[in-house]
Amino acid sequence: MTATIPEISGNLDLNLQQQLARVVRQSTTQLGIQGSAIDGVELIRCDQPSSCGSSVYEPSLCFVIQGTKTIQLGDREITYQPLSYLASSVHLPVLGRIIDASEERPYLAAMLKVDPQEVADLVLELGDKAPPLDPLGHCPELECGLCVSSMDELMQSALYRLLSLLNSPTDIPILAPLARREIIYRTLIGEMGSRMRKFAAAESQSHRISTVISALKDHYAEPLRIRELAEAANMSESTLYHSFKQVTRMSPLQFQKKLRLHEARRLMLTEGLEAATASYRVGYESPSHFSREYSRLFGAPPRADVTLLRGERRTPEPV
Repeated sequence: MTATIPEISGNLDLNLQQQLARVVRQSTTQLGIQGSAIDGVELIRCDQPSSCGSSVYEPSLCFVIQGTKTIQLGDREITYQPLSYLASSVHLPVLGRIIDASEERPYLAAMLKVDPQEVADLVLELGDKAPPLDPLGHCPELECGLCVSSMDELMQSALYRLLSLLNSPTDIPILAPLARREIIYRTLIGEMGSRMRKFAAAESQSHRISTVISALKDHYAEPLRIRELAEAANMSESTLYHSFKQVTRMSPLQFQKKLRLHEARRLMLTEGLEAATASYRVGYESPSHFSREYSRLFGAPPRADVTLLRGERRTPEPV
């Protein structure tokens, strides 16, 4: 028997955006971020604008179906609106804020986690079928690890085929990988595809920086040694610093600091550690220094922030 991905509903009263919004609303039982029956897919719903929240993006594609939000990555602000999607090619600490949401028209989004190797394999399979890189189109913004694009009708259809499987769970194991592959394929051949391919190409500067980011993520509690990172990436220290800032919009030290603070927050929230213990665990030598930097990033001292997270916050942080 040949499996086929379900077609979009024939109800002519609903356009693609309405159908996408409906399936996400039906599949979200609470506010904030929640997992789904499809591996690697998370759904986000928020019924009111949010304050600025800090999080770490994984390599992923995030599709905004309804509502508007802004992302602050270092010195760069990105706004994405309904029927746009954002690609994160590497792990990146960001600030996010939902600016358009209501109970009648909530902010609705879907996030698809992407394995960089999955992208690299598909790039190889595409070969010369992929649109060529424009050697004259170089711009510093193109090196950024985040980029945003509009969803055309083909991408909306592909996303609907994936999310509509939430209504037919028995089809998910067979059809979800097909729909997922189509989404990544359409990203690679679309306007942001050249950026994603640069991160997948082993000889590219962007790919080298992605390996540096992975090393920092795995060893965030250790002292920062730029020389060792540069040697491992086969780059000079000055080139590493310049390229790293193009991709992340922050210096390696700022990046490491944010990773440490996010992990300390997680340790306090999920493992019940005291602030001083968490600060030592993530590499800080001074609890008072840790507390100052924590307050600067999250807007409150560690204990007050964790107390709020555990039960008093009414509006979930945006993703």
